[in-house]
Amino acid sequence: MGKSSLRVLVIVLALAIGAYAVYQYGLNNPLTTDFIKKKLRNPDFHLEPWIYILYIHIVTALLALVIGPFQLFLKPAGMKRRRRHLLLGYAYVLSITISGLVNLFLAWHATGGWVSGLGFFLLDVLWMAATFMAVHKISINDLQAHKEWMLRSYALTFAAVTLRLWLPLLIMLNHGSFVPSYQIVAWLCWVPNLIFIETLIRLRWKRVTRQLNGTSRPMR
Repeated sequence: MGKSSLRVLVIVLALAIGAYAVYQYGLNNPLTTDFIKKKLRNPDFHLEPWIYILYIHIVTALLALVIGPFQLFLKPAGMKRRRRHLLLGYAYVLSITISGLVNLFLAWHATGGWVSGLGFFLLDVLWMAATFMAVHKISINDLQAHKEWMLRSYALTFAAVTLRLWLPLLIMLNHGSFVPSYQIVAWLCWVPNLIFIETLIRLRWKRVTRQLNGTSRPMR
C-alpha cells in the first residue's frame, strides 16, 4: 500500500468511527449499547459519574481522532494555514490531555478487571507522554522530531479505530464471549499501532542516513 493510499485509509476510518460514535452515543440512547448494557449487569457498577466521564472521553477523543490526519498530512504552507495548524494543534493537545486524564478513571473501572485496566492505563500514559513530547520538540524548533512524536501520538489516538475493528473479530473467535475479548483488545488496539509507526520512523531514519552517506562520499 502506497503512502497516499494509507493516508486516505486513515482519514476514511477516522471519519467513519467518528460518525459511528456520534450516531451511537449522540443520536441514540447510550444505555441501549451492548457495551453499557453489559456493565449494567454488574450489581457493583454505578452508572454515575461513570457515564458523564465516558461522554467527556468520547467527545475529546473524537476531536483528536478527526483533527489528527489534517495536522499530519496537510503541510502548513502560508501564514493562514500555519495559523490554522497552530490552532488545531492546540485543540488536539488539549483534547488528548482531557481525554487522557479522564481515561485514568475509566481504566480503573474497565470491563475485564486489571488486565483490561492495565492495558488502557498504559495506553493513556503513553498517549499523553507522546503528545507532550511532540509539544516539547516544537518548542525547541526541532520540526522533524516534532512530526515523529506526533505520528506516535496519533498512532495511539488511532486505537479508537483499531479497537472497534479488532473487537468484533475477537468476540467471534472467542465464541461470543465479550470479557476475554475485551481484555485482549485493551492491548491489541494500541501495541501493534505503536510498533507499526515506530517501524516506519526507523525505516525513514535508515533511508535518510543512506542518502547522507551517499552524498558525503568523495568523488573518484
